[in-house]
Amino acid sequence: MSKMMREPTTPGEILREEFLIPLGKTQGELAAHLGCDVKVINRIVNGRTSVTAEMALRLAAALKTTPEFWLNAQKAVDLYLATKKIKNLPKPLKAS
Repeated sequence: MSKMMREPTTPGEILREEFLIPLGKTQGELAAHLGCDVKVINRIVNGRTSVTAEMALRLAAALKTTPEFWLNAQKAVDLYLATKKIKNLPKPLKAS
């Protein structure tokens, strides 16, 4: 398994820096467009909640990306955090 050198950019940071700011949109405007509560967008932007598959579909449709873009960004963060938490992984199984 390769070791990550730096913490990956969160989906929320990507959303804020690459989409909301350049488009001149607020979190509230995006939430209204997506049909969700502004708290959901705020939690994603501030890294307090993960991007779900459903939210990835909504973001992809609204921002002309793919759901995989958002889920891959989330996966990178999740794996990074897991490697920080789990220090001793089990050795590979051997055939008996």
